[in-house]
Amino acid sequence: MLRIIDQQTEAQIELKRIGDRTHDSDIEPKENTVREIVTTVKEKGDQALIDYTAKFDRQILTADQLRVTGSELDAAYQQISQDLLHAIQLACEKIEAFHRQKVPKSWVQFEANEVVLGKRYTPVDRAGLYVPGGLAAYPSTVLMNAIPAKVAKVPRIVMVTPPGEDLKINPAVLVAAQEAGIEEIYRLGGAQAIAALAYGTETIPKVDVITGPGNIYVTLAKKMVYGIVGIDSLAGPSEVLVIADETANPVFVAADLLAQAEHDPMAAAILVTTDRNLAQKVQQEVSKQLENHPRKTLTEKAIAHYGLIIVTDSLFSAAELSNLFAPEHLELEVADPWGLIEQIRHAGAIFLGSSTPEAVGDYLAGPNHTLPTSGAARYASALGVETFMKHSSLIQYSATALKQMSSTIQILAQAEGLHSHRDSVKYRTE
Repeated sequence: MLRIIDQQTEAQIELKRIGDRTHDSDIEPKENTVREIVTTVKEKGDQALIDYTAKFDRQILTADQLRVTGSELDAAYQQISQDLLHAIQLACEKIEAFHRQKVPKSWVQFEANEVVLGKRYTPVDRAGLYVPGGLAAYPSTVLMNAIPAKVAKVPRIVMVTPPGEDLKINPAVLVAAQEAGIEEIYRLGGAQAIAALAYGTETIPKVDVITGPGNIYVTLAKKMVYGIVGIDSLAGPSEVLVIADETANPVFVAADLLAQAEHDPMAAAILVTTDRNLAQKVQQEVSKQLENHPRKTLTEKAIAHYGLIIVTDSLFSAAELSNLFAPEHLELEVADPWGLIEQIRHAGAIFLGSSTPEAVGDYLAGPNHTLPTSGAARYASALGVETFMKHSSLIQYSATALKQMSSTIQILAQAEGLHSHRDSVKYRTE
C-alpha cells in the first residue's frame, strides 16, 4: 500500500532515498562484466557479438544473420493490424511535426570593422539507436529516437535491438523503424551492441552518437564508451511525480501513478497533494486498481518500495519538493496548472491539467519521451534534434578589426605566457 506522510523533513528524506535508488552498491561486478564485454568486442568484432548473443540471449546466429533482411522488413507489415499501423503513422506525423519546430539554425551577425561572428550547425555522420527488446516491444521508443535523427538529416542511421525467439524481431518495432525511415537494423542487444556501435565491427558500422534506453548493462556500456562516441544520457528507472489539489480525480491520479509503476520494479510513483482527503482516496484507489492488474507483482513491488504520497500545506511547498526531486515526468493535476508552472524549475516533461496523462506524451503528443531521470532534470533535457547535431563557431576579423584589438589580445597572451599567441597577432599588425 502507498504510504502517506505529512512531515516536510521526512518527505525530503524519502525523496532523496527514492532519488538515490539507482546508486547500486553492488555496481563494481557489473562494471567489470561490461568492461570485459566492451574490450572483447573491440578486439574480436563480429565473433564476440555471436558469442555474447549465444551466452546472454541464448540465440545462435552467424555474422550474415546480424542484419535484418529486406524480406523480414516487408513481412512485418503483414504481421500487425491496420489499426496499429495507422496509430504508428499518426504518431510519426505528430512527433516529426514537433521536432521540426526546434531544429537549430545556423546564424551569422555582422559587427563593426567587418567582424563576422556566428554558429554553423551540422549533423553527425552516423547515429546508432538502441531499442530494448526481450519480453516487451517498444515501437514508441523507435519513433522517439529515429525521428529526431532524421529531422537532423543524419546521413546514416542504424538501429540495434535484441533478438527474440528464433532470432525474430517484434514486427511492430520493424514497422515503426521503417515508418520513421530506418531500414538498417541489426539483431543485437546488451552491452555488446553498444560496444559494436562505438568501435565498429566487420558488420556493424562505427557511429558518432548512441541514443536509446536499456538495462543497467547497456547504461554502463554507454557510460564506458562516452568520449569515443557521444551519448544522449544515462537513463535510469522511470519516474512520475504528480502535484494535485482538491479538484483532482483520485481515480485518474491512481491510474497515472500505476502507469509509471508498471514499467519496472524500480520505477518511482509519487503524489504530492495539498488535500489529505484526496491522499486517502488515491491510496485506496491504487489498491483497488492493483487487484486484477496484469503486471501486479512487478507493479506492487515498485509501489511498495518507491511509491509515496506526501501531504503539504501549499502548492508552493509541493512545487519546492518537486524541484528537489527533479522528476522525469511531472503532472500538474490542479485547478490552475499554468498558474503553478512558474514555480517549477526542474522536470523532464510537464503535463498540465487533468486531461493530460503522461501516456499522451509517451506515445502521441510529439515531444520526446526520452527524458532525464534520477534528478538529471536539474541540468539535462529531453532527447531532440540537437542530440544529433553539433555546432562550429564562425569567426572572421578584418585587418582593421584585428589592429584595433591587437593590444588587448597581446596583453592577455603575454599574461598567460603564450608568446607565439602574442606574436601571431603582433606580426600581422605591426
